[in-house]
Amino acid sequence: MIGTVREVAPEVDAGAVLAGAQFIDAFRVEIGAAAVDAREACTRMVVHGPRWVDALLRLRNILVTPFGLKTSGEGEPAPGGLIGLFPVVSETPERLVAGFNDHHLDFRLVVDVGGDATGRQVTSTTLVRTNNLLGRTYLALIMPFHKLVVRSMMRCIVEPAR
Repeated sequence: MIGTVREVAPEVDAGAVLAGAQFIDAFRVEIGAAAVDAREACTRMVVHGPRWVDALLRLRNILVTPFGLKTSGEGEPAPGGLIGLFPVVSETPERLVAGFNDHHLDFRLVVDVGGDATGRQVTSTTLVRTNNLLGRTYLALIMPFHKLVVRSMMRCIVEPAR
């Protein structure tokens, strides 16, 4: 059904995207015949996502600053530019990989667009590799919110206006 977000088995080669990832999940949304490439899908999720997610990210940035964790706009230049706060690591029209490495954890977001002209779908896969106790603690703290945030952001692919 168009616009329904459901959890699916991850279909990415975790070893190629983020070797040693301890966490991986994936969600898929049907988008019908919409002509959306991976960059546009990621942009709709991240830049044009729900306002309450933006508020959570601002709060996160305030809370993690004392621990020296990266916040929006920090980090090294990305070859594919930024989408929101995420550096684009690699990109084709069908797949965009974004993310960064930090001292506490390494993160990747993979956005895949598939299907045919009448039944397209977008899959968002999250991979995380923790590097220390701070990373494991951070991951445990955000997990209760992760699924809700991703589902809400993916709905914005179908309904980009907010």
